[in-house]
Amino acid sequence: MPPKGPGDPGDELADVVADWAAAIVANDAARIGAYMADDWVIVSASGVATRDHFLALVASGELTHSAMEPVGEPRVRIDGDTALFTGRITNTAHHRGERYEADEWTTDVFLRRDGRWRCVLTHVTPASPD
Repeated sequence: MPPKGPGDPGDELADVVADWAAAIVANDAARIGAYMADDWVIVSASGVATRDHFLALVASGELTHSAMEPVGEPRVRIDGDTALFTGRITNTAHHRGERYEADEWTTDVFLRRDGRWRCVLTHVTPASPD
């Protein structure tokens, strides 16, 4: 694999994901939404949730996050204006006052639109205990 240089697209995408995670921990629905395409969905064991549903939960305070940390190095693949980001993430969330600790593998599909990476799909699955 060739060495990474300045402006490496993989580093750029990793920065976008880190900034998005910071917005989630800040519980800032507007900032979170800026990283999502209008048709974004998240798929989990609970089913499929839309962007509007997710952001409404955050904006109302029903869903908050107090921590979100990567575990290890992510896998980033870019082909033109499409990128895949796969990584292990631990997070602490509160839904309607109940605390949840999660250790999950997440795969995000990004499309470059208007010069910016925006996520169109997030899929999470629980990580197996080590």
